[in-house]
Amino acid sequence: MNENATGFNYDEDDPLNFSEVSKKSLVIFFVIDTSASMKGKKMGELNTVMEELIPEIRRVGGADTDIKIAVLTFSGEVQWMYNIPISVEDFEWTRLNASGITNMGAAFEELSARMSRNSFLNSPSLSFAPVIFLMTDGYPSDDYKKGLKMLQANNWFNYGMKAALGIGNEANDEMLAEFTGSIDTVVHAYTGGQLAKMIKIVAVTASQIGSKSIVLSDENKELTNSDVYKSKQKLLGQQIQELVSKDEDDFSFDTGW
Repeated sequence: MNENATGFNYDEDDPLNFSEVSKKSLVIFFVIDTSASMKGKKMGELNTVMEELIPEIRRVGGADTDIKIAVLTFSGEVQWMYNIPISVEDFEWTRLNASGITNMGAAFEELSARMSRNSFLNSPSLSFAPVIFLMTDGYPSDDYKKGLKMLQANNWFNYGMKAALGIGNEANDEMLAEFTGSIDTVVHAYTGGQLAKMIKIVAVTASQIGSKSIVLSDENKELTNSDVYKSKQKLLGQQIQELVSKDEDDFSFDTGW
């Protein structure tokens, strides 16, 4: 056992094992490609939908859950929108600009470094594993596998709910499935209408599932945190695919790139 800056004990091998408090917290990480290929309509439409998304996420948590937002952008540089996760009640979207190359591996390394009780996940009330949502329109310029390997050694990442969005024709869904662990939690957008739809489907669904406790039945009383993660991740994939399939006829194709 270890003690973080708040004085609460935690287990490095099981980061969700800590003292319970009445107010629960969930951090949603948005990891966003801001390289030059995102310049123009893609970046403009992403900014618009993210501004619209924040009020929708505010309605998810309820009185017993404090949802926090952390936004990590990557291009030639890796930057956080804010230097700490911000409660969704206070969060204000800062419009992003696009330029440079696609240093996704560096973003993965930075995400792993911050996904710790000694950094962005140091709240004593944190009782839900984080949600991590990756968005990109292309292939990494650097060694993404090195960064992904670091993430996969991070238990917060392993327990977290992961989803990814491929934007445009160049995004590689198979590579994104390496990040999420399943092709069911990867979606794709080829137009502005699809981009808005997909971001909202994934972000709201992940927030809803991530902020709910799984009730133990007589048959699964021995459910571990690893089992909870697997159940939530499987449910996320199922619900995303159902919603995407249901809405695929409603997409607007008049704002393509």
